[in-house]
Amino acid sequence: MAPDCFVPDWPAPARVRALQTLRTGGVSAAPWDRWNLGDHVGDAPGAVAANRARLSALLPAEPVWLQQVHGIQTVDPAQGLKTPVADAAFTRTPGAVCVVMTADCLPVLLCDRAGSVVAAAHAGWRGLLEGVLEASVQAMATPGDQLLAWLGPAIGPTAFEVGGEVRTAFVARDAAAAQAFTPGTGDRWLADLYALARQRLAALGVTAVYGGTHCTFSEPASFFSYRRDGVTGRQASLIWLA
Repeated sequence: MAPDCFVPDWPAPARVRALQTLRTGGVSAAPWDRWNLGDHVGDAPGAVAANRARLSALLPAEPVWLQQVHGIQTVDPAQGLKTPVADAAFTRTPGAVCVVMTADCLPVLLCDRAGSVVAAAHAGWRGLLEGVLEASVQAMATPGDQLLAWLGPAIGPTAFEVGGEVRTAFVARDAAAAQAFTPGTGDRWLADLYALARQRLAALGVTAVYGGTHCTFSEPASFFSYRRDGVTGRQASLIWLA
C-alpha cells in the first residue's frame, strides 16, 4: 500500500476493497502538486499519466475514469466504456474499479452487506440536490437497509459558503435540509454536505453511514481544494470487488 492513500474505516465485507488517495506523492508540479489524478485541470499530461500509473499499480485493473458533470448518470465500469459522461459508477463484476475524483465535492462509496455490489458517487451540492445518491442506490438494485456508505473527504461545514438560492433549493425538496445550513457572511449560508448526504441516504433507508470527518479546505497538506486554491489537482475515491 502506498503511504499517500488510506483505506476507508468502515465495516465493509471482506470482498469489498476501497481506497482514498491523498495529494502527497506523485510527480505533478505546483499548483497540482503532487498526486494529481485529474487530466482536465491543466496539469502536464505526462505527470497525470505517471500519477495514474502509480495508482493503477495498487488496483486489480485500470479504473474507468468518468467525465464528471455534476449530474446523476451512473455507469458500470465492466462495460468497458471510455471516459463516460457520468457522476457515479456501480458494479457487480469482481475486479472492475469504480472511481470518482473530487477537490471539495463529496465522494460517497457504497456497498451491500453481502459484498456483491459496490458504487462510487460524486456528490457536490448540485449532484446531491438532483439525486445522484438516489440514482446510485437505484442502480445497485439493493434495499437501503442492506447498504453501507462511507463519506469521503469533502469541504467541511465551516468552510463551504453558498448563496441563499442553494439553501432554498434544498429546503424546497426537503424541509429538514434547513438543519444542514447555518448563517454565513451577509446573506450567505454555510452548507454541511455531510449532513445533506446523511439526510438523503436516510431517506433511502441507508443508516449505516461512516466517514465524514475531513475538510478538504482546511487540510491543505493532505487534500486538494478547488474552493481554497482555484487551480488545483484532484484526489480519487475508489471501490471494487475482490
